[in-house]
Amino acid sequence: MIIMALDHVRDYFHESASLDSPTNLQTTTPILFFTRWITHFCAPTFVFLAGISAFLMSQKKTKKDLSRFLIKRGFWLICVEIIIVTLGWTFDPLYHVLILQVIWAIGISMVILGLLVWLPSNAILIFGILVIGFHNLLDYGEISRNGQVGILWDIIHHGFFEAIPFAPGHIFLLLYAFLPWTGIMMFGYGLGKIFTADFTPGRRRKILYITGSTFFLIFFILRSYNHYGDPQHWNLQRTQFYSWLSFINLSKYPPSLDYIALTVGTAMIVLGWLDRIRKDSFSFVRVFGRVPFFFYILHIYLIHTLTVILFYLQGYSSKDIAPQRVPFLFRPDHFGFGLPVVYILWMAVIMILYPLCQWYDNYKTTHKKWWLSYI
Repeated sequence: MIIMALDHVRDYFHESASLDSPTNLQTTTPILFFTRWITHFCAPTFVFLAGISAFLMSQKKTKKDLSRFLIKRGFWLICVEIIIVTLGWTFDPLYHVLILQVIWAIGISMVILGLLVWLPSNAILIFGILVIGFHNLLDYGEISRNGQVGILWDIIHHGFFEAIPFAPGHIFLLLYAFLPWTGIMMFGYGLGKIFTADFTPGRRRKILYITGSTFFLIFFILRSYNHYGDPQHWNLQRTQFYSWLSFINLSKYPPSLDYIALTVGTAMIVLGWLDRIRKDSFSFVRVFGRVPFFFYILHIYLIHTLTVILFYLQGYSSKDIAPQRVPFLFRPDHFGFGLPVVYILWMAVIMILYPLCQWYDNYKTTHKKWWLSYI
């Protein structure tokens, strides 16, 4: 959650965020590249852990109750993405742009998982592995049609920053085509059994280390082969270091096999390591981890509110509110600071949100109200 916030602070406050990609190897710097690159581990880990959580929930619910819960919660998340999260990103009360990104992807994946939970968990695990391993075969058909695959297929697999009109002057902006993300959630659900009492800690760690290392090996082999696994091939650059950056510069939209293998593989290895850590360790970061959805919503609104404040402090006026390149109001195309200021603002956001998250964690622990499970 903390690393994710860094990328979103960069989106609003870095001077080139609206003008260029931080992973453009022709213009980026190493620190800018890694400021963006490190956050690639966030979304796949969220979705993977959501799948594990769904399996652990299955130990306490009937199949019928679990299916109903996941479908209902999935549709709730989709509504939150469209209504609450979009407003936080854009500050546009007229909703000219509805953004579909990670919360939408988690929501639709939960709906699909809710329909699949009647199957054995091993079958869901296999389906997840097949989606992760072979969804990039669809790239070839998409390339042969020059990307003209239709709205439904864009939503399933192809779309990235695809503008889908739904009313005059209003569009859906698709960032997360859901199929590969659903594969990650299914994989997490199928692997969730190792977190039950049927597995000793030693056996669980062994499975996590072996599976994570296997994913990492798949990434290295496929990326070295440089053909299948990621539509964005790596190339030799002006220096050996930048060639290495090209090697690890992977496709997130949609997440390629190489991208998933590296990020989820690393997540499994880290989970195995964390399995040895005392439960009361990392108390500061655990506060955010215990209220992730609450933090997610608040951090977007806080970052955008700080943007509005700095917008006026820097002398911008109403004519600058609507930028040309991004749908974020009060974030002009030529606006922002260097990376040192971005990092300072990131730390300020975390420190401002810490007591609020701590309060909500305590409130949620001491109050058993039905609506708390939705936030």
